Amino acid sequence: MTAAPTRRRRLGSLIVDPAPLRLDRDFRLLWTGQAISAVGRMITSVVLPYQVYVLTGDLLMLGALSLVQLVPILAFSLGGGAVADAVDRRRLLLVTQLGLAATSAALALLALLPSPPVVGIFAVAFLAAGIGAVDQPARGSAIPRMVAPERLPAAIALNQLVFNGAAVIGPAFGGVLLALTNVSACYLVDVVTFGAAIAAVLMIAPIPPHPGAARPSVRAIAEGLRFARARRPVLATFIVDINAMVFGSPRSLFAPLALDVFRVGPAGVGLMSAAAGFGAFLAAVFSGWTARVRRPGIAVLGAVAVWSVGIVGFGLATFSFPLALACLAIASGADVFSAVLRNSIVQLLTPDALRGRVSSIHILVVTGGPRVGDAEASGAAALIGTQWSVVSGGLLSLAGLGLLWLALPEFARLELDDARAAAARDADAWAAAAATEATSELEEVAD
Repeated sequence: MTAAPTRRRRLGSLIVDPAPLRLDRDFRLLWTGQAISAVGRMITSVVLPYQVYVLTGDLLMLGALSLVQLVPILAFSLGGGAVADAVDRRRLLLVTQLGLAATSAALALLALLPSPPVVGIFAVAFLAAGIGAVDQPARGSAIPRMVAPERLPAAIALNQLVFNGAAVIGPAFGGVLLALTNVSACYLVDVVTFGAAIAAVLMIAPIPPHPGAARPSVRAIAEGLRFARARRPVLATFIVDINAMVFGSPRSLFAPLALDVFRVGPAGVGLMSAAAGFGAFLAAVFSGWTARVRRPGIAVLGAVAVWSVGIVGFGLATFSFPLALACLAIASGADVFSAVLRNSIVQLLTPDALRGRVSSIHILVVTGGPRVGDAEASGAAALIGTQWSVVSGGLLSLAGLGLLWLALPEFARLELDDARAAAARDADAWAAAAATEATSELEEVAD
C-alpha cells in the first residue's frame, strides 16, 4: 500500500520545485514574459547562422559570425554587471528588452532586401550581442532579490526550464517556419514575442541598487574580478564551463552537418537545435535533485563528463541521424544539470552588492565561451572536416576536465553548508569594507 505513494514522493523530489512561481509574484511575471520571448530568441539563434551560411556557403563565415558576437560580449559584459549593481535593475531590463526587439526588427528588414548585406547582418548581430551582455547580468542578479534564499536554487532551475523549453519549441517551430516562409518572417516572430517580456518588466516592482552599491567604474569592475578570483569555488565554475564550451560546443556546425553530412535540409538544422533543447528541457524538469546536492562541485564535474562523452557520440554517429540527435539530447541534458549547479554556487556564494558584477563574469563565460567554441569548431572543420571537428572537441573537453580536477581539487570537495557559512562571512566583511571606503571618500571630499 505504501509503495505507490513512496514512488510518487521520490518522483516529486526529482521534478523542479514550482514554489517560486506560486509564492513570488515578480519572479512569476518575469518568468512568464521570458518564457514567451525566449521562443522568439531561439528562432533567431537558429535562423541567423543558417542565413549567413546560405548567403556565403563558407564555414569560416560561421566562425566569423561567432567572433563578431563575442567581441561585444567581452567588451560590455563586465561593464554591464557594474551598471546592474548601481541602477534600478527593472529600468535596465526595460531598456535592454526594447533594444533587443529593435535589433530583431532590423534583421527582419535586412532579410527583405534582394541581396541582404552580410556586413549589415554582422553589424546588427554585434549590437544585439552587446545589448544582451548588459541584459543578462541585470536579469540574473535581479532573481535573488525576487525570491527567498531557500527558493533560489528552484528559481534558477525554473529559469533553465523556460530557457530549454524554448530551445525545443523555438528551433522546431523556426525550422518549419523557415521551410514554409522566409528568413524575415522568422525574425518578425522574435520581434512580436518581445512584447510579452516588455509587459512583464513594466508590471514588476522596482529593484533599486543595494545601499552600499559602488558607482560604475573600472575600480568597481576590478572589485568583482578580485572577488571571483579569490573565491576558488566560484572561479572553478567559470573554468569548467569555458573548457566544456570552447572545445565541445558544436552549434556552429549544425547547418553544414544538416545540409552536407546528414543531408536532411533546413528542417534538420531545426531538429538538431530542438534535440539539444529537448534533452535540456527534460533535464530542467527533473532538476529538483540539484537543490539537495551537498557536494555540488563533484556533481558539476560528473555532468560535464557526460556532456563531453555525448558530444563525442554525436560526432561519431553521422551514419544515423536519430542516434546523433539522441547523443546531442543526452549531452545537452547533462549541460543543464551543470548549469543549474554552477549558477547556484555563484549566486549563493556572492554578496548582493556584488551580484551584478559577478553575474556579468558568469554571463561572459556562458555566452562568450560558446562563441569561442563556435569559432574553434568552424576553424577545425575547415582543416579536418566537420565530423572530426565535433569528435576532437568532445575529447578535448574531457581531457580539460581531468586537468581541472587536478588543478582545483578543492572544487570536487566543496561542501555546500560550509560554503554558505563562508558566504555569510564574506557578505559581512564586504559590507564593513564598503562602509569604511564610503567614509574615507566622504572625508576626502570634506578635506
